[in-house]
Amino acid sequence: MPAHADAPWTGIYPIAPVAFRDNGALDADGCRRIIDCMVDQGVDGICILANYSEQFLLSDEEREQVLTLSLDQTAGRVRVIATCSHFSTEIAADRAKRAAEAGARMVMMMPPYHGTLLRADEQGIIEHFEAVAKRSGLPIMVQDAPLSGVTLSVPFLVRLAATVPQVSYFKIEVPGSAAKLRALIKEGGAAIRGPFDGEEAITLMADLDAQATGTMTSALLPDLNKPIVESFLAGHRREAMDAYARVLPLINYENRQCGLRACKTVMMEGGVIKSDYVRHPLSPLDPATRKGLLELTRILSPLAIKWGK
Repeated sequence: MPAHADAPWTGIYPIAPVAFRDNGALDADGCRRIIDCMVDQGVDGICILANYSEQFLLSDEEREQVLTLSLDQTAGRVRVIATCSHFSTEIAADRAKRAAEAGARMVMMMPPYHGTLLRADEQGIIEHFEAVAKRSGLPIMVQDAPLSGVTLSVPFLVRLAATVPQVSYFKIEVPGSAAKLRALIKEGGAAIRGPFDGEEAITLMADLDAQATGTMTSALLPDLNKPIVESFLAGHRREAMDAYARVLPLINYENRQCGLRACKTVMMEGGVIKSDYVRHPLSPLDPATRKGLLELTRILSPLAIKWGK
């Protein structure tokens, strides 16, 4: 499908965690249950193989298995975004092509980086995205996050979108995200089809005020975050603010205390998956932190903590 064949994507597109067994092996059945739970959460789409999916801890074979089972289990019920980030342009382009073949409707990628010193220059980044666009034929979401250590200025992002028209979605999760979104939308105009919020929605209200039209959260509470986005986009800002104020303590706890472990812990407590194992060198949640997370989650009662019970 051409990059601009459909209307701009809006709404909530959370990241699917990858389930492991207590021995660290991939839990395929758990991954399928995660997809079903997320569909039941009412999401507009699902992002797979992202950093919050522990993609950097998967083998190539496991990555292919997660890609295939996720698309098969979703079965067209919602749209799927597949992350294809890699420092190698060839590998990133091949990952994007394979995602398209499996049925993904968009790919997400970070600029190429490796460690703290290996970076592409701006022309190299453009060529990297051009190769992915050509190989996949899919729209591309740029993930602009501190993890890469690459500074993507607004003028450069606008230039990237103009040079590679398939680059039309932008997940902005850097400090000062709202200001960057405003500038990007102002300078990029129609080329910015999807200005998205990220980072577990910890800056969601400010980013919506900056005209973000979508968000990519974790899968912990998208059923509670979605009404915020819907209310705001429908013109009911105060209603959105009230809903956001209610869930923000949990979003803050997830983002600042737990990271990617939060969703898996809640999903295990809710019977979605059997284990909240994270692969080494990541470590489990501290018991006191886990207790605090579950206490807050039970107060709000998102679907993830009760889906499998």
